[in-house]
Amino acid sequence: MNGGQGNIGFNFGTAYGASPDPELRAAVEELTRHLRGLHQHLTEDQARTVEEALPELVPDRGALRERGLMLASLAQIAAAVGTVGRPLAEAVGRLIELVR
Repeated sequence: MNGGQGNIGFNFGTAYGASPDPELRAAVEELTRHLRGLHQHLTEDQARTVEEALPELVPDRGALRERGLMLASLAQIAAAVGTVGRPLAEAVGRLIELVR
């Protein structure tokens, strides 16, 4: 679609195996919501990192464990934007705890 640019979506279906844990799904949705709400506070590089991360946020523990570096990058962005990023930092922390 669209030459492969700007396509952001989520697959909450069976592509990742059994139905995901509702707590994990809620954590992914919360993190996604915070990321989208923070967009106006980000630098161009930070916004690019977030845009690239969004499609990777799926309610699959195994996939998220493999994407630890991406989650760490999101936590760094949250810290860099200061107080406005605190809810994002907390959401990343909750998700990391769930996928341990």
